[in-house]
Amino acid sequence: MIAVLRLGHRIPRDSRISTHVALVARSFGADKIFIDTRDVEIEKTIRSVCARFGGDFSIETNVHPKTLLRQWQGTIVHLTMYGEELQKAIQKLRSPTNLLIVVGAEKVPFYVYELADVNVSVGNQPHSEVAALALFLDRYTKGSWQKKKFNGTMEIIPCSRGKKVIEHKKPEKENSS
Repeated sequence: MIAVLRLGHRIPRDSRISTHVALVARSFGADKIFIDTRDVEIEKTIRSVCARFGGDFSIETNVHPKTLLRQWQGTIVHLTMYGEELQKAIQKLRSPTNLLIVVGAEKVPFYVYELADVNVSVGNQPHSEVAALALFLDRYTKGSWQKKKFNGTMEIIPCSRGKKVIEHKKPEKENSS
C-alpha cells in the first residue's frame, strides 16, 4: 500500500493544488490519499475521476495528521527541501510494505520531521509538492505506473497527434431476483 498525506490544505486557496496532488498520487501508483481538512468538493472530484477512469484509489479528508503518523504501520517518508537526497533515500526504501508519503501545503510542523522515517530532499530549492510527489513516485516505482491498467469506462490511448479516447461500456449488473 502506498498512501499520501496532504498537510495544510486550505479551502479555497489550496483546492486546485490538493486536487493535483491527489491526481498525481492516483496516476503515479499510490492507493490512497489522506487530507487533513474536510473538503467534500475534492472528495467528489477525485471519486468522479476514479469512476470514469478506473482504479482502486480512495480519498479520505478530515484526517488528524499527528494521529495518522503515530498509528501508521509502515514507513513514513516526508518530501521536503530539507533531508536526504532523493536517489540515496530511494535506494533505502526499495521494499517497505506500507508507505506513507507526506507532502505539505504550508509550513510543515516539526513533529512531521521527527515522526518521519526518512525526510527526503526532492531538490534543495523551493518547488511544487505536486512535482516532488511525481518525481518521488516515478523513482520509487521505477516507472511502473506507466503500464498500470485502471480499467475505467474511459481510456486515453497515447498517440502522436490528436486525442484518442475509448469509452468502454459499463458491465451490466446481474439481476438478483
